[in-house]
Amino acid sequence: MKVVAHQSNVHELLLPMGNHRIAMFSDIHWDNPKCDWKLLKKDLDYCKENNIPMMFNGDTFCLMQGKWDPRDTKSDIRPEHNNIHYLDSIVKTAVEFFSPYAHLITVIGYGNHETSVLKRHETDILRRFVDLLNVQNRTNVQVGGYGGWLVIKTEVRKNCLISFKGKYFHGSGGGGIVTRGEINLTRALEAYEDFDFFMMGHIHENKCTNVTRDTLATHTTGYKMVHKNIHLAITGTYKEEYGDGSKGWHIERGAPPKPVGGRIFEFYTKREITKGKERVHKSVDSYKFPL
Repeated sequence: MKVVAHQSNVHELLLPMGNHRIAMFSDIHWDNPKCDWKLLKKDLDYCKENNIPMMFNGDTFCLMQGKWDPRDTKSDIRPEHNNIHYLDSIVKTAVEFFSPYAHLITVIGYGNHETSVLKRHETDILRRFVDLLNVQNRTNVQVGGYGGWLVIKTEVRKNCLISFKGKYFHGSGGGGIVTRGEINLTRALEAYEDFDFFMMGHIHENKCTNVTRDTLATHTTGYKMVHKNIHLAITGTYKEEYGDGSKGWHIERGAPPKPVGGRIFEFYTKREITKGKERVHKSVDSYKFPL
């Protein structure tokens, strides 16, 4: 596995020949007491045991208990972070937590919680975390953007490469209680071009949908009509805010229980030779982590 940065928010993941799995996380909110560390560690350990690369698509941290943050509340801070070095302690303890998995982490993007601290406190917590993680583990974790591209490139045979273009966006809006993010996925189809898969987080849902488009592909004899399959997914959170439904900001705004956990994306390739002519098929799918 090799990660290549083409620009600040465009990265290429080079993988060996074969089909591959990549775990996509978002909205971990790692430093929040409501983050399910037990579930998170189980999923991270699953990736480690199966050598599955990972990407984090924003809001890895919560970071809401700092000075001048109007959202702060003492009930949402872990004891190890309740000190005068609040932000520094989060970086230090997070590096300790994620170090066993650093060799599998490819790109970590920004979420609104990281950008809020950058605006309010004038420090880039995500960059500080990644830099320290890389120094301590001699790894090559990359910092992405709030939105960007992750290209998966692999061989289908010697000297024959195939790419899966992935568009990621942390997300925006509050998410609809009825549509549960389907409108966000439709917006992505209208906003971006030439992608094979799309992923977003932010609204704390966990789901996927598939869309097929009629398009033209170049062929040895000219053009050929093909069906282009596009996979779109929303990755869930690891912060369980609903609890028993008795009180709290999540309850007061009328939000329902949310699915927890990330998703695993699978990238398939298949060679087909008919009458001496080669054709390569590719497909993307995703599913929730196993129990």
